[in-house]
Amino acid sequence: MAVKPLSSEELAAIEAAVRAAEAGTTGEIYCVVAEESADYHATPLAWAAGVALLAPAILLLAGVQVTAPDISAFGGWTAAQVEDVGEATARAALVGTLALQAALFFATLFVVAIPPIRRALTPHGMKRDRVRQRAEEQFLSKNLHATRERTGVLIYVSLAEHMAELIADEGIDAQVDPGVWDRAMTALTDGLKQGQPGAGFAAAVGLCGEVLAERFPARPGDNPNELSDAVVVLPSP
Repeated sequence: MAVKPLSSEELAAIEAAVRAAEAGTTGEIYCVVAEESADYHATPLAWAAGVALLAPAILLLAGVQVTAPDISAFGGWTAAQVEDVGEATARAALVGTLALQAALFFATLFVVAIPPIRRALTPHGMKRDRVRQRAEEQFLSKNLHATRERTGVLIYVSLAEHMAELIADEGIDAQVDPGVWDRAMTALTDGLKQGQPGAGFAAAVGLCGEVLAERFPARPGDNPNELSDAVVVLPSP
């Protein structure tokens, strides 16, 4: 089931949660929501090629065979004539097989290209890799690695895949056990599973803020807001 896009109210609530969390820490929390992390264009091609290539073998296993006619019916024919019939039959069988494979290829390609089916048939590991890759791209492109104290945290959600990533900069990694972020990720993924990404996001932001405030508390008069608090929404690739 696809997760619906975040409403303007949900986006505003997440932004408010980020602002509140950053008030108690010098850390920076940056939130990104992607409709989908990749187009997975290879999935329809892979399934179409696989179905087309395996179809003849599947038909044989199912007991469906293409056979030549009984040449005994051609009484009085010469050996050359019978040979010509056999060659023509073989060619017809080959052409029929190729036509069947082509039809199966394009039919499968069309069906698997439908977005929900394409995502369902894409291996989980591939989707996880693409989500992680795009999250890392966002971390670098939004300069989360360039905050003053290297305390940027990216919370990235990919709605179509129902997946999320949390990336913390090296200033935080040096002081925080990666397992500390588990509660935030659990809150976020629970919200996705329940069809409430906004609530999950806000809960995750609050938990991240607690972790940051404990280790990187705000300094009165010296706590600039280095990154926007607004949620960045990315369209599908």
